[in-house]
Amino acid sequence: MVAWREMSVNDIEGLLRVADEIHPGLPESKEVFTERVKLFPEGCLVLVEDNEVCGYSISHPIRHRQPPALDSLLGEISPNADQYYIHDIAILPKFRGQGLAAECIKKLLAVAKRYPTTCLVSVYGTAPFWARYGFGPQPIDAALSEKLREYGADAAYLSRQNDLDCSRLGVHPDCV
Repeated sequence: MVAWREMSVNDIEGLLRVADEIHPGLPESKEVFTERVKLFPEGCLVLVEDNEVCGYSISHPIRHRQPPALDSLLGEISPNADQYYIHDIAILPKFRGQGLAAECIKKLLAVAKRYPTTCLVSVYGTAPFWARYGFGPQPIDAALSEKLREYGADAAYLSRQNDLDCSRLGVHPDCV
C-alpha cells in the first residue's frame, strides 16, 4: 500500500533518489533536506510503499514573498513567518495519476491554514495543475525574479489565499 507519512531524517537518502530522478536540473543537498525536516517536520512528508520512498513534499513557513533560494539553508524558521511555502512535491512517475498529489496537497494546506497565504515556485509548466488548488501568478520584484532564475526559464511564483471557498471557484474540492 502506498501512503503519505511524516518524514524523518532517516528518509533523506530515499528522498534524494526521488529528487535526483524528478529534478536532475534542480539539485539540492542532503543538508538542505535534513535541515527542513528538523526545522519543520509537520511540513515534510514522504510517500512510501513497502518502506521505499516513492515521493516527498517539503514545506514550511516563510516571511511573505521571501521563499528561500534553491539549495540554501534556512538557519531557522523566522518567528515572524507570515506565509506558508510549498517548496516541493515530487512523486515518481509510476505513482502518478492515483490522486496522491491531491492527498498530499490537502495535508499541506491543512497546516498552511495558520497563515493568510500559501506560495510556491511552479516549475516544468505545472502552473495549470496548481491553479486547480487556487494558486495563481503574482507580480514579482527584482529579488524574487533573481531567485526564480535558479529554477529555470518557466519558473513562476504562485500564491493563494488560505481562506478560499474553492467550491465557488470551480477548483479541486481538496483545495481547502
